[in-house]
Amino acid sequence: MSLAESIGDSAIERQMETLGRQARAAARALAQASTAAKNAALTAAAKAIRDDAPAILAANARDMAAARDLSNAMVDRLKLDEKRIDAMAKGLDEIAALPDPVGDVIARWTQPNGLVINRVRVPLGVIGIIYESRPNVTADAGALCLKSGNAAILRGGSESFHSSTAIHAALVKGLTVAGLPAAAIQLMPTRDRAAVGALLRAEGLVDIIVPRGGKSLIERVQREARVPVIAHLDGNCHVYVDGKADLAMAREIVANAKLRRTGVCGAAETLLVDRACAATHLKALVEDLLAKGCEVRGDAPTQAVDARVKPATAADWDTEYLDAIIAVKVVDGVGAAIEHIERHGSHHTEAIVTDDAAVAERFLGEIDSAILLHNASTQFADGGEFGMGAEIGISTGRLHARGPVGVEQLTTYKYVVRGAGQVRP
Repeated sequence: MSLAESIGDSAIERQMETLGRQARAAARALAQASTAAKNAALTAAAKAIRDDAPAILAANARDMAAARDLSNAMVDRLKLDEKRIDAMAKGLDEIAALPDPVGDVIARWTQPNGLVINRVRVPLGVIGIIYESRPNVTADAGALCLKSGNAAILRGGSESFHSSTAIHAALVKGLTVAGLPAAAIQLMPTRDRAAVGALLRAEGLVDIIVPRGGKSLIERVQREARVPVIAHLDGNCHVYVDGKADLAMAREIVANAKLRRTGVCGAAETLLVDRACAATHLKALVEDLLAKGCEVRGDAPTQAVDARVKPATAADWDTEYLDAIIAVKVVDGVGAAIEHIERHGSHHTEAIVTDDAAVAERFLGEIDSAILLHNASTQFADGGEFGMGAEIGISTGRLHARGPVGVEQLTTYKYVVRGAGQVRP
């Protein structure tokens, strides 16, 4: 039974079925494509993005002109300029330079009966990617899927429709130059919200869904998807400043973690300060944030250091602001910090600032988050910063992939067994 027949014959379902069948055929071709062909496509696509920068900027201007009801964080994610376009192209070049995971022999052993068993990395197949606002995800996601031998069906947000369409056209140029199927990277050519539901229900056509967006989108995907999902709910990230933290380092890390880009999922949303250093560290940390235009919502000790600090409510400890707002709390040592993070965090990214190696190891060992940092900003929660070229998103789940989802995480494996006539007794 076709998708349209199983969920209702409509133009959207018929379109989804067409895209899915084209992607399935392209996935078979990509699984056998050489590393040289995939890299040639990525390099050509990077050149096309640079060459097409004026058209991409014009498309983005159309999207920006219509972005009246978006939050500041969403507008920041939507906006493109020459620097961001060059970064997109550079990201494709970096992905091309990565080792090809497909065909990698992860493990190899010989059984007593002489059978030689290989665990070999292979593509997942067809990946559906649903994302909001950020048009650069079109390039990142398409490139990562291509490098890992997967076909991609992209469903960008309606607010970035024109930008994503222009970027997708550059990716198709790269595929064409390399002689790979144009259907290897497809963009759903509609803003209709029903397209998201059709993609989520595309059993047999799509092997896995990767959503990248706000909490409401992720929750909808996890609730409605009939295919496996790699996702994170939100990025309620923490920085804990320990009693043995160097103040100058702490000030620099906290300001960067919160304010470098407030709209990214690795932005710090809560600052925890050890009571042991509150007298020397808290006021300086809070005043730095306030001076840089950040709203601070704090507990009673935090309010006491500056009259501009607003009282924190219970909801603040659970909020991903994605804005220049931070919640600040004084805690009784690393144990209390760990307890707070485990209770209120989203298992995304947490950082500790301390010169005490034992305290750092306890923090890194006891907290169950996808990314943990010692004496570094949470804004490093990014596949590119991990040397992965780029990433589709940060997975906070525990199955298949965790942390930045890059080319390796977009593969699975199979067993290839070689014998010499063995039969099982």
